Amino acid sequence: MGVAATTLSVRQQLISRLAEARAQSDDLFRLVQPDTIYDRPIPERHRIIFYLGHLEVFDWNLLRRELFGQESFHPEFDRLFAFGIDPVDGGLPSDQPSDWPARAEIERYNQRLRQTIDAFLELARFDATPASTSGRTLLEAAIEHRLMHAETLNYMLHQLPVERKFGRPIVPAPAAPAVAPRRVEIPAGRATLGLLRAEDSPFGWDNEFEAHSVDVPSFAIDVYNVTNRQYLEFLRAGGYQHRALWTDADWEWKQAQGITHPAFWTPRGEEWFYRGMFAEVPLPLDCPVYVSHAEASAYARWAGKALPSEAEWHRAAYGTRHGAERVYPWGEQPPDARHGNFDFHRWDPTPVGAHPTGASAFGVADLLGNGWEWTRTVFEPFPGFEAFAFYPDYSANFFDGKHYVMKGGSARTAACLLRRTFRNWFQPHYPYVYAAFRCVER
Repeated sequence: MGVAATTLSVRQQLISRLAEARAQSDDLFRLVQPDTIYDRPIPERHRIIFYLGHLEVFDWNLLRRELFGQESFHPEFDRLFAFGIDPVDGGLPSDQPSDWPARAEIERYNQRLRQTIDAFLELARFDATPASTSGRTLLEAAIEHRLMHAETLNYMLHQLPVERKFGRPIVPAPAAPAVAPRRVEIPAGRATLGLLRAEDSPFGWDNEFEAHSVDVPSFAIDVYNVTNRQYLEFLRAGGYQHRALWTDADWEWKQAQGITHPAFWTPRGEEWFYRGMFAEVPLPLDCPVYVSHAEASAYARWAGKALPSEAEWHRAAYGTRHGAERVYPWGEQPPDARHGNFDFHRWDPTPVGAHPTGASAFGVADLLGNGWEWTRTVFEPFPGFEAFAFYPDYSANFFDGKHYVMKGGSARTAACLLRRTFRNWFQPHYPYVYAAFRCVER
């Protein structure tokens, strides 16, 4: 009886979480004006209409094959909406709106998929599947995949002109005194990266395994993310014109694309404005700047510093002076609004230092939420990496030396993705994500 009750509890918890994730993604599609659903806000990404079908089809393709043992009943849609794109060679998608099905047809299919999935979930066994992967793992993957795409949709819709989406009330930023840039010394120590592979391990994506320790020499790190104010100094000092600050590849990209300022900034005469989700506002000087890895790296060279490695970031975020490591920067308590700007509570960043309760043992602020943080670490597998049998290309396709690890989270990152081992990654010339940074000195 105890085991059955536990199984039922896990099942219902997961079904509830899936419903919450669906509500989150559904809400985003309601932001889109009817004539905007076929727009492509970011040249490198699919049109918005793709994501309307992708979220449901991903769940269906994964669960029907691995958990339900069912055949597709619309193979064309199940292939069309199966995978996103991540061009690394400069090529851009060239499809036209007419190449995609009608929105109403996709929505009808989505409804059928949800009803079918929900019916099967009430009956499915969660102990094992034909692929020897637990049903719990599969459903966790479906939930987190949807929540990751909710963030992708957020920054895509951020690039849409304000008049092409339905507005929402703007939540005022929390009151916080302005803080001065400073750094803190992090003593040498060990950083534990990754998850331990064990039967009772919590869910993690394949690139989060295997757990291992790294010796980290002493270094100094910025207490706060680099702000718009600091980055404006770099821009005004000619940082975008100073060839020595950029690698060959980064300079070529910047010149070819005509990059002269962050993608979230808009010049108006002598003044700068921030392109918020629902309004353009004077540049919030005390908020973190959002830039590409190439721009962050150029700033770090200009400042005579560097981006942190993944291990250095971990040491500053989770380490302590006595050697133990924390679950979260602030301790063991689960994330809540006191600790940072995350979990979809706000649409835009808050001033740096606005959540002092979330600081690490070393006093480093804003490590979770308010903007993913670039590292200088190339995205590679940890020792002992094994691709998921049910999703073999999730990480492996990106171990190409062309992506960099990001840590932390943004205002639009779900709380479940704030675990210590979660790794995000992007190309260095991708300027649209909510990506902040801080610098280190050794």
